[in-house]
Amino acid sequence: MTDRMSKGMATRRAVLGDAHVDRAEAAKSDFDAPFQTLITEGAWGTVWSDDTITHRERSMLTLALLAATGNFEEIPMHIRATANTGASKDDIIQAFLHVAIYAGVPKANHAIKLAKQTFAEMEKGA
Repeated sequence: MTDRMSKGMATRRAVLGDAHVDRAEAAKSDFDAPFQTLITEGAWGTVWSDDTITHRERSMLTLALLAATGNFEEIPMHIRATANTGASKDDIIQAFLHVAIYAGVPKANHAIKLAKQTFAEMEKGA
């Protein structure tokens, strides 16, 4: 295992939680193994592991970028990750307000809807 892979896996677990990473690893196949390596080394081992900004700030940036680009599928996962990164509900709504102004109200509206649903699930323990 490369240094970026081991660092990436540790960061990925710290941000997303062991249960999420264990599920992803169990679902990994020969087909998508290169992709899993790419995101673990690149996203988690390079970007998320850099200590220039905090995981809280990275959460806010990630959620805003996901919403702004219309990549809504990963928003619930990254909302759940805020329990580990320290990004508060106030932080998240501020990120989505930026999305509304700079990328469009419909994208922010949908992201807020997903966040509300995910927070409700988290509060129920789901």
